[in-house]
Amino acid sequence: MIRVSNIKIKLSEIADPRDEIQVLKQKLLLRLKISEKELKHFKISKKSVDARKKDDIFLVYSVDADVNNELRLLRRSDTKNIVPAPDMVYKMVRHGSEKLTERPVIVGMGPAGLFAGLTLSRYGYRPILVDRGEDVDSRVKKINKFWNEGVLDTESNVQFGEGGAGTFSDGKLTTLINDKRCAVVLEEFVKAGAPKEILYYYRPHIGTDLLRTIVKNIRQEIIANGGEVRFKTKVTDIIVKDGNIHALKLNNTETLYCNIVLLALGHSARDTYEMLDRHGVKMSPKSFSVGVRIEHPQNLINIAQYGDAAGHPMLGAADYKLSYHSKRGRSAYTFCMCPGGYVVAAASEYNSVVTNGMSEYRRDGRNANAALLVGVTPSDFMSDDPLAGVEFQRKWENLAFKLGGENYMAPAQLTEDFLHDRKSTGFGSVTPTYKPGVVFSGIKNCLPDYVIETMKEAIVYFDSKLKGFALPDSVLTGVETRSSSPLRINRDEKFTANIEGLYPVGEGAGYAGGIMSSAVDGIKTAEKVIERYSPL
Repeated sequence: MIRVSNIKIKLSEIADPRDEIQVLKQKLLLRLKISEKELKHFKISKKSVDARKKDDIFLVYSVDADVNNELRLLRRSDTKNIVPAPDMVYKMVRHGSEKLTERPVIVGMGPAGLFAGLTLSRYGYRPILVDRGEDVDSRVKKINKFWNEGVLDTESNVQFGEGGAGTFSDGKLTTLINDKRCAVVLEEFVKAGAPKEILYYYRPHIGTDLLRTIVKNIRQEIIANGGEVRFKTKVTDIIVKDGNIHALKLNNTETLYCNIVLLALGHSARDTYEMLDRHGVKMSPKSFSVGVRIEHPQNLINIAQYGDAAGHPMLGAADYKLSYHSKRGRSAYTFCMCPGGYVVAAASEYNSVVTNGMSEYRRDGRNANAALLVGVTPSDFMSDDPLAGVEFQRKWENLAFKLGGENYMAPAQLTEDFLHDRKSTGFGSVTPTYKPGVVFSGIKNCLPDYVIETMKEAIVYFDSKLKGFALPDSVLTGVETRSSSPLRINRDEKFTANIEGLYPVGEGAGYAGGIMSSAVDGIKTAEKVIERYSPL
């Protein structure tokens, strides 16, 4: 195969999405200077949008092609845009010889836990997966009850349950890591029901509606491969003997004996963090970010990014990613941008308000939303305790709960009013999507002063980069505090904690951020187990 990069197609050349592949094929033949009969097969390896010039938007492709006389074609090519296709084949590690006396246990069924379970189950290790939450269908019912009636289940919610927190998000699969396992994760998602375009689109996403089916299909394969899945099963304690993990206490009643435990907790398992701390598991506080959700009309974002081409069927709903560095030393940025999405209630503890963003595959909601966040560091927590970041989060979540009326409604403020420190009195062009609902209140009363000041500066700056970002009646809803884990469970080069057999993994352990990197870390951690132990 050869890789042909930087193939550009004017947006105006594809009036109907069904014509895309044929137009691309003709561009490929012209670039390679070959006839159609010399092209055996081709596939898109990457697709992006170049909208730097709003009146001249391009679709940009990289293509892997199987052609006749490949070596001759490469020799005559004098461009770096026609090269041998890179080897992206993932090679699984060879299993070790040490004997396991018990089945490995995976705690948590977010991306890290699911992909660790999928990997171990395929290679004969028959893992047991436990999750404090429920299967995704039961979980949806509990979440809808919370959103519509304000009735929170602290064990099965947006944070806990099958699929993890990512199941109720935009399902974004973008990542900054460069790892062959990323391709494996995308391929597994496609096998489980995701659209094939995620294999090549530069900002792939699945959507919460499709993710619900996909995580069920992954679970069913784990079971078919000899794995076991237990919902409504909370790890309430660990039993350690001679520095080794010996057993887990489940729901305070059952003892599950084990010598390998993969801790794929998720970043909101605060009571589990506390239990691990009591047992002397070494943890360190880490930086994360806090802020709000900001909502705009999606059409405003489309026009700001695409100009007159907004609404073209090849473009879909526009997104954005912005960052700002203040002279005060703080940084602000937008995160988890959800085109055509919704701001959702994501609390997992009583008496707290937590926001997050979610959108479905079609991204066809009226509003766009994104987290507007400011970085915080352990020095802001006023304590060296590894759990200090957790208490920092709780403080602002509890204040937001009080400002919202102590019924899980969230404090909200129009952007113009936020910038001028005045209370909002009515909505304009943006009707907030957060359920159970919002209450007008000063956002400054539920976040640190340095976060508020940095957000104000950032909003003004972002408006100079994305026209309309500081729209006076755009809506800020607080608070977003669960951007990533507030701590890291320390692990060594073997991926084990200071208790032998305990493998911290994924976002909750502080080693990933988002669906892709969490899934990759799950695979990498499973490999560490496979390299050492023989299958059961």
